[in-house]
Amino acid sequence: MYRDDSFRYCAWLTRVSRSNFAMGLKVLPRPQREAMEVVYAFCRAVDDVVDKQAGNPVVFDAEEAGRELDRWRGELHAGYPTHPIAVALTQVIRDYRIPLSYFEDLIAGCRMDLVQRRYATFQELEVYCRHVASVVGLISIRVFGCRHQASEDYAVNLGIALQLTNILRDLKADLARGRVYLPQDELKRFGYTESDLFSCRYSEPFLRMMSFQCARARAFFRKAHEALQAAGEQRKLLPAQMMGAVYSQILNRIEKLRYDVFSSRITVPRARQTATALVLLVNGGRWNYA
Repeated sequence: MYRDDSFRYCAWLTRVSRSNFAMGLKVLPRPQREAMEVVYAFCRAVDDVVDKQAGNPVVFDAEEAGRELDRWRGELHAGYPTHPIAVALTQVIRDYRIPLSYFEDLIAGCRMDLVQRRYATFQELEVYCRHVASVVGLISIRVFGCRHQASEDYAVNLGIALQLTNILRDLKADLARGRVYLPQDELKRFGYTESDLFSCRYSEPFLRMMSFQCARARAFFRKAHEALQAAGEQRKLLPAQMMGAVYSQILNRIEKLRYDVFSSRITVPRARQTATALVLLVNGGRWNYA
């Protein structure tokens, strides 16, 4: 049963989002599902601070967005938070003993999007991926009840794989926001300039560069899969596996379409996502999405 209106509000936000993240929550027992709906609502709220005006970056006020992130951080530390998401989150953090630092890391990752629009190397980009994606996995496994250290390795590596896939899929949309997540040294290595990128130039250097990027994302999926086998907590990690399976299929489609992420946004049909979830359920959480 919902504990109060704050949980009900988070459940509504999750339901209307129709996100890949929300889809996997349906397999959880109700208390865990309600907790994860709160986690999702918080992640969505802080992410929206940065992206809500993405379609019109000219009028985007980075300073005001920074202050809004500060307000969310304040809600985390408030003895009596006022926003319904923060009210529910306080209970979830207490019930599942989730380190507050995880949520602070997430806010820090969103703040990076306000101040950093280029990444010199993959090492810099990996820090960003860990802040905005891996930390969500670390929060989630607390709610799922995972105990094995390898489950943390799974969460970290899967988070990086998902974020790298996101970056490749959303290349054109991020350019509209003035953001280039592809490492600058790698663009240079493959002879593909930012001018080429902003012109959406589909060329041989682009194909080679995208092949390299997809291979790296695939490597993180493999690392996640290896950690999953070591942890032996497949059942507990079903929601994460569902999301991982969907995103590995997005990566497959990017490769199958010869990396043409400029023509349209690459997705996995909802029916295919549902079928994937059913396969995981029937197989007891066994899916090699590497």
